[in-house]
Amino acid sequence: MLVTRDDSSSVLNGFEYYHYLPSMGAAVLFIILFGLVTSLHLFQMIRSRTWFMIPFVIGGIFETIGYIGRAVSASQSPGPYTLGPYIIQNILALVSPALFAASIYMELGRIVLMIHGDKALFLRRTWLTKIFVSGDIFSFLMQGAGGGLMGTGDISSIDMGQKLVVGGLFVQVVFFGLFVIAAALFHVRMRKMPTERSEELPWWTRHMMSLYVVSMLIFGRSIVRVVEYLQGFNGYIMGHEAFIYVFDAMLMFIAVSVMAYFHPGDVAKEVRAAKGGRVENESHDKEATSMDRRGT
Repeated sequence: MLVTRDDSSSVLNGFEYYHYLPSMGAAVLFIILFGLVTSLHLFQMIRSRTWFMIPFVIGGIFETIGYIGRAVSASQSPGPYTLGPYIIQNILALVSPALFAASIYMELGRIVLMIHGDKALFLRRTWLTKIFVSGDIFSFLMQGAGGGLMGTGDISSIDMGQKLVVGGLFVQVVFFGLFVIAAALFHVRMRKMPTERSEELPWWTRHMMSLYVVSMLIFGRSIVRVVEYLQGFNGYIMGHEAFIYVFDAMLMFIAVSVMAYFHPGDVAKEVRAAKGGRVENESHDKEATSMDRRGT
């Protein structure tokens, strides 16, 4: 059970919220960095109408709020720390990469649609997106539930929460690995047997490269977090704040920045144009058919 001190707590049967004094400077730095790049993503999303980037923007908001929670904890150093900011910084920074992943999976589906590359996939494009997004949602729910249980104050719930977080991270790692393999196979097949559309739009490859970079950054971050939770609350990683900033905050900021630089607005534009062309052609075909019938 939580040991309270003036309705606050920093100790749980010898377990401390932080095994170090949280850095205010580092927290404020990443509040600013994530706040700025997320604002840019929001502007890009609205301007280009890339609505499949909504999870990505929410992930950036989560990161920003998460480090606000850590800054609040830093303001309470050396304690006692209140539970609310600890839970906020723990859960939101934990689950935000799953939201980044959801947009990445959907972007691949739109790249395939844009360059007419369905034949280069090893399964149907619609199933590709559904499978990876479903796995991502499952990972998100497991990590969120685990993070919530870890803040209940009950030792058995905290143990179960830790296991759920590890399980959710493993699911994320597995699906990311499969995603990178699927994307790479598609990329190789398209290079060997390019479509007319892929040759007209050669810049599709730079979006593939950005997907690889962002995927590997999230993959690497998730591996470190798996090790962190497997080591437990008294492990080396949880005992050193540098890990959360070097292998989580910094990697995720680079990932979000890469997606801002290689924003898929042009992909969304081409997909909309193609759909508009199909609708217009279908309208013309119906009109011509109607005129033929009237002529007869």
